[in-house]
Amino acid sequence: MEGTLGRTAGMLLGGALLAAPVHAQEGDRVEVYIPYTQFTLANGLNVIVHRDPSLPIASVNVWYHVGSKNELPGRTGFAHLFEHIMFEGSAHVPEGDFDNHLEAAGGINNGSTSNDRTNYWENVPSNAVELALWLEADRMGFLLETMTQEKLDLQREVVKNERRQSVDNQPYGRAFETVYENLYPADHPYRWPVIGSMEDLSAATLDDVKAFFRTYYAPNNASIAVAGDVRESEVRRLIEKYFLDIPPGPAIPEVHVPDATLAADVPLTLEDAVQLPRLYLSWHSTGGYTDDDAALDVLASVLASGKTSRLYRRLVYESQVAQDVSAFQDGGEIAGAFWIIATAKPDVPLSLLQTSIEEELRSLSSDGVTSDELERALSGIQTDFVRSLEHVGGFGGKADRLNEYHFMAGSPGWLRRDVARYQAVTPELVVALADRWIVGRPAVRLSVVPRGRADLAAAPGVEGVDEGR
Repeated sequence: MEGTLGRTAGMLLGGALLAAPVHAQEGDRVEVYIPYTQFTLANGLNVIVHRDPSLPIASVNVWYHVGSKNELPGRTGFAHLFEHIMFEGSAHVPEGDFDNHLEAAGGINNGSTSNDRTNYWENVPSNAVELALWLEADRMGFLLETMTQEKLDLQREVVKNERRQSVDNQPYGRAFETVYENLYPADHPYRWPVIGSMEDLSAATLDDVKAFFRTYYAPNNASIAVAGDVRESEVRRLIEKYFLDIPPGPAIPEVHVPDATLAADVPLTLEDAVQLPRLYLSWHSTGGYTDDDAALDVLASVLASGKTSRLYRRLVYESQVAQDVSAFQDGGEIAGAFWIIATAKPDVPLSLLQTSIEEELRSLSSDGVTSDELERALSGIQTDFVRSLEHVGGFGGKADRLNEYHFMAGSPGWLRRDVARYQAVTPELVVALADRWIVGRPAVRLSVVPRGRADLAAAPGVEGVDEGR
């Protein structure tokens, strides 16, 4: 899926969990956990509390179970639009005061949107938790009281400008949405970009936007995690004080997920204002939070994580035909995709990179994955996760992780299960999953080449050539 969009762009780590700051040794295995308590208000609001008194700080982390997958064709970009609108004032917090209140208290805040969810967080001194909860309650319960056509028009233009900067006028900026448009059918919820299209943003009416908010930004579709130097009893008192009287919204509409398969490879070319050709390969794969998802994370690491990985060694070090190469498993709530992306050196045809990648995939399938490769991959995954959990707040911190597990895996305590699925990965499983999803399977194969250099594309007779903007 598309990288998360936010006031500061960010991407959550995909659940790479082998060790954590909170752990206990059990034989040769590490038992990991984030202690928490959980309760639900009568209006459906889920609340998770994690106490960590090591520093006098806390994080208030709010997830709404709404992302671009909850939109409809012709009305896309609403979830990301609200990520902006939510910072622009509510009934008791005039425009600009949200940030002013937090900064005066020594806090920081941010938010992001993905295909599956929208999140907001405030990192504050622990004595300012009440302020953060009041601010979040006011925009959950009273945002529409200040929602006007003028505010919609202003934020719509902000988002359009963001799209121009990050997508339309950014080198390689249209690559991901081009792949998604061809990886999924027209009515699939992952087909359109999180940021939306210019046409859909222009067509959105004030009534459309208000109806979207009433449906999805309600207590029964939200979860609040409070982590840090806090006590559960005090958090409960404050949550009930500020959120209990906010009425629940309607039942959340079911997301229709049509079948998404490729009968054959889809070769595409985009001519863009770039200097170096770049190849994007994307296959259908499993959704997130499954055992297969973990094994595909390991496959991605074996292929392209670090200088000793197979594709880096082959393309960058030995043959020296590529500047860089990466691979990742992007498991979402309803589907997944496996990616390999390689940037060629000047004037190197992408067909050469594609052939080398296919040869390495076949070699992995026939020769297997070594125990050393598996160990290196798991070590890197462990390191990334430990770093993310060094913080109680922010993107990927403990509060964010508790909310992620609650919405995406069904329980804030899914950490142990997450650890177990990585610990269960074997070299044989990695190969089996590569054969099932990747090796010899149909893919979207996008070549992004400098304008006028379609000859550098990975395959002749490609479709979808863009003559430039």
